[in-house]
Amino acid sequence: MTVGLFVPCYVNQLYPSAAIATLELLQQLNVDVVYPLKQTCCGQPMANSGFEHLTQKCNDLFIQNFAQFDYIVAPSASCVLHIKDHLHSPEQEETATGIRNKIYELVEFLTDVLKVEKLNARFPHKVGVHHSCHGLRGLYLAQMSELNAAPFSKPHQLLNLVQDLELVTLDRGDECCGFGGTFCIAEEAVSVKMGKDRVTDHLKNGAEYITSSDLSCLMHMEGILHRNKSNVKVVHIAEILNSRI
Repeated sequence: MTVGLFVPCYVNQLYPSAAIATLELLQQLNVDVVYPLKQTCCGQPMANSGFEHLTQKCNDLFIQNFAQFDYIVAPSASCVLHIKDHLHSPEQEETATGIRNKIYELVEFLTDVLKVEKLNARFPHKVGVHHSCHGLRGLYLAQMSELNAAPFSKPHQLLNLVQDLELVTLDRGDECCGFGGTFCIAEEAVSVKMGKDRVTDHLKNGAEYITSSDLSCLMHMEGILHRNKSNVKVVHIAEILNSRI
């Protein structure tokens, strides 16, 4: 298979190490990965702010960059969900539909497509997993606690393959961190309080690292950790799965 690597703009600008880890991890798993150099923002910030009608050029560029691949993989649940739900094209709707059906967030690609059962990774730390709202309720990377159904977690499934890693149990395993894209700007006080509550849960239960499939959530919590001068760090799940510590 050939995979097109989609690196969201904020990952590229602020957390390039997560993108590099994603590339290296896929290559270790014998996946042929191509990074289209002309890719840019998928248009999610505009759409979330009520300007989806202005995102067509973003859609057209995404189609141009990624239509030819067998799969498209990205280290960002929120951006993947945006493409799955909102990529359309008046002139190329069949192609857009094909892309919506073959784009995957990294964790779901590893578990659902590659069906990874073994990893050559080591991360000797206590780790708390943050399930982002987009990943949880949009991509179904884990079971929602409000449902009376059997629990599962694709991030936990992969992290359990990492040598010497200890997963901590949180009091509220799927609570929102409060980032919410432009919500953190429009409702700053509410967003910060939600973020503090989420961070406190990890600290209370002994996490040394907080990980997630969404760097936007991690960025929000990282700011709170830094302001509180905490030693707890955030790390994208790709960096753990690719770790050789």
